[in-house]
Amino acid sequence: MKPHVICHMVSSVDGRILSSRWRPKDNNTAGLFERLHDQLEGDAWLVGRVTGQEFAKRDAYPAHGDRIPSREPWIARRDAAAWGVVLDAHGRIAWGRADIGGDPIIVVLTEQVSHAHLAGLRADGVSYIFAGKQEIDLALALEILNRELGIERLLLEGGGGGNGAFLRAGLIDEISLAIVPAVDGAKGAPSVFDSRDAEAGIRAPVGSMTLQSCQMLDGGAVWLRYRLRND
Repeated sequence: MKPHVICHMVSSVDGRILSSRWRPKDNNTAGLFERLHDQLEGDAWLVGRVTGQEFAKRDAYPAHGDRIPSREPWIARRDAAAWGVVLDAHGRIAWGRADIGGDPIIVVLTEQVSHAHLAGLRADGVSYIFAGKQEIDLALALEILNRELGIERLLLEGGGGGNGAFLRAGLIDEISLAIVPAVDGAKGAPSVFDSRDAEAGIRAPVGSMTLQSCQMLDGGAVWLRYRLRND
């Protein structure tokens, strides 16, 4: 069983998500993402490696560490109100912390990650699971998060590449999108959903989208929530 996955994003009118590029600059969006995040009441939120790296406090773990006997989930604590889930297939993030904003970190890895990196995660009190040998199996990751931690409602809040991967895998149940009165206007700027060149021809298996709610927000933003049916 997988959690109910809500892709939660804030974008410009042209679907771009890098707010430092938006014009006009005074679009009154400070704190908007976080306020809506809280209203969605997720058990966990999920981001990719690039976003996760922004929260890291160490450059690297030691090159050697205790041998970890098996590639099984390791959970440092189970009493969290919400979890911060980070996809880090190759074990590149050295955390130097156990939580983000009070939410314990749990990292999704592949089985190729070194023993030294696992030892570093354990020393930091960072939980981890394995979902795939060379590449992360997103569906498997969701199932394990549900089984190990009881996560039932997960907020997908990564970049366009990660969001696009979940979309093409048919794993997004709902889209929460706040559109602010601003534009980017540049080709290639980060967008809500994106893909690598090799994935450009893969179409998402979305059978229908049903508008659940539409709310006008202060400053001219509009909050849209759609329910998706995946084929």
